[in-house]
Amino acid sequence: MGNLDEEKICLCALNMIFGYEPRIATALIDSLGSARAVFSLGKEDLGKILGAYPKYSGAINGRALEQAEKELEEAAREGIYFTGRGEAEYPELLMECEDAPAGIYIKGAAPEKSLAGKRDFVSIVGTRAVSEYGKEWCIRIVEALARSGSRPVIVSGLAYGTDITAHLAALENGLDTIAVMATGADMVYPSGHRQYAKAIAGKPGSALISDYPLHTGAIPLNFIRRNRIIAGLGKATILIESRLRGGGMITVRQAFSYDRDVYALPGRAGEPLSEGCNYLLRSGTAIPVISEKDLVESLGYVFRREDSDPGKEAACRYRKTMSGDKVEDIARILLIIKKKRGISLQEITEATGLPYSTVAEIAGLLENDGFIRTDLMQRCSIVRQRNQ
Repeated sequence: MGNLDEEKICLCALNMIFGYEPRIATALIDSLGSARAVFSLGKEDLGKILGAYPKYSGAINGRALEQAEKELEEAAREGIYFTGRGEAEYPELLMECEDAPAGIYIKGAAPEKSLAGKRDFVSIVGTRAVSEYGKEWCIRIVEALARSGSRPVIVSGLAYGTDITAHLAALENGLDTIAVMATGADMVYPSGHRQYAKAIAGKPGSALISDYPLHTGAIPLNFIRRNRIIAGLGKATILIESRLRGGGMITVRQAFSYDRDVYALPGRAGEPLSEGCNYLLRSGTAIPVISEKDLVESLGYVFRREDSDPGKEAACRYRKTMSGDKVEDIARILLIIKKKRGISLQEITEATGLPYSTVAEIAGLLENDGFIRTDLMQRCSIVRQRNQ
């Protein structure tokens, strides 16, 4: 089997064989002690063990191991790391789940370390059609978690709406983030999030992960199935907004079944995007998100209030080298960005009445000095934790 670890190859093979019925792979590994032991069984013994699942007994053979070895070699060329059940890098909380995959593909700057160790993971999910209210609260929650001493890893699914809001808020606040894919780890869906996936994979401690083999495309069933991994990774799952039948509801129900804490953001009565959250709160399934402080402390972290006013900090920095009018313009622009995260340069121009060239110049200065960030669409946000 070349230079690859034999147990890892066997784990990869079992993951490919039992991808849609991982409980069987788990039962085999746990009862026989290793994945290698499964492939050491003869056809007759396999037939006895897999009597209720005869279609699988013929799949556990040398050809499966050859295919798995090729899969791992290709993954390595793509910068993707595979870890299987029982290995040191496989997350402990996920292994507690009876339907956890036999293995996970990890793509990141330091992939073997992205899920390892005693790290806290908090999952954040919700609708793709997130409202401004939901988006604002998602960002506020991540910012509060970033200010806590524990600084947990943020887990979500890279989808439109709530997912990508949570990932980007994590990156903006210096938190690690894990994107659980519904495709192979070598693919990105939606394609419009490729630049975000690249940013996640490029941050040490963050990663793209999937239990699907390479080249697996986006099919509806896989989006539903990957939700169990989002739920299984997190010590808690937070639902921002969801309709009664939304994907976020599936995730939080799975988290609840794993005996994990579930939180939901209350919404207005009759608001369709809040029906799922309000239902969970009414049924006692979820804990209400009343405030950032309440949530952070409920998770067992230390709540720390927001950093000092960036406008005052900038004024102190630039007062000696710039005119009073210029410093005032800088403070105004920072205040506008603080009040409306994601505001564009054009919107700032309209709000201040300043020439666009002046706004762009100031934004460039503030970004260079670490006060703000601007994304590919020229949307601005305040940088938190500047003193860390």
